[in-house]
Amino acid sequence: MYNLGFIGGGNMSTAIARGIITNDAHPVSKIWVSGPNLTTLKHWSEWGTNVTVQNSDIFYNCDIIFLGIKPGLLSTAIKECLSDSTASLSQKNVLFVSMLAGITIDRLQQELSTLSQNVSVVRIMPNTPMSVGAGACLYTPDQTVSSQQCELLEKLLSNCGICEKVPESLINPLGALTACGPAFIYVAIEALADGAVKQGVPRQIAIRLAAQMVAGSGKMVVESGKHPGLLKDEVCSPGGSTICGVTALENGKLRATLISAIEAATVRTKEIGKN
Repeated sequence: MYNLGFIGGGNMSTAIARGIITNDAHPVSKIWVSGPNLTTLKHWSEWGTNVTVQNSDIFYNCDIIFLGIKPGLLSTAIKECLSDSTASLSQKNVLFVSMLAGITIDRLQQELSTLSQNVSVVRIMPNTPMSVGAGACLYTPDQTVSSQQCELLEKLLSNCGICEKVPESLINPLGALTACGPAFIYVAIEALADGAVKQGVPRQIAIRLAAQMVAGSGKMVVESGKHPGLLKDEVCSPGGSTICGVTALENGKLRATLISAIEAATVRTKEIGKN
């Protein structure tokens, strides 16, 4: 059984690891994580994983390594993987899985080549709902990644939701949809709940039912295979309450705003990669 490592134990790494651990997809004793200090890794320690402040420990011990640090810290994090104990690992076979927004496979290969001559790279775009097993993760492998490695990664991440292989040309715009999208939906849930509160509904029940409504609506789209517009039409009775509400959404330019949100997130992701 291989060792699984995380360089960076922040929100996204935590979401992936929680999904893996909750579903017993990998032995906890064979999961490693590094971070700037042990205090921020307390929840990882409570899970029973191996924690360290040395990135070199991750490179030395692990076969598959998730990069979960900020894009601007990539070079620094890789340099910190080098130590006296890792100096002899120039031939080590290791699969790096990068979740760094905007950082291309070419850039990753260039940076990681200083560690080993046998580095393979997979670029992923996960989202936080992976922590509850309802996430969506996109991935793009480089040319050295084998079909077996892709199957292994898909099996591992499918415990956290769906995992789909996509061309790298689509990973930025699709990432804006799946990775940034939850924040947009949280705003919508909060706003819908506020609308119910305005009509006299207690906030706690309003938020709970708004969230359930969104979850159920998404499931309807996925499982029915129907176009969202058709499902919308099925709810809108002539002259009814729903069509009046839909009219209010159209007047507020909800569609245009959501389209602009995806565009803005995509543009920013590309900017991060260039910088």
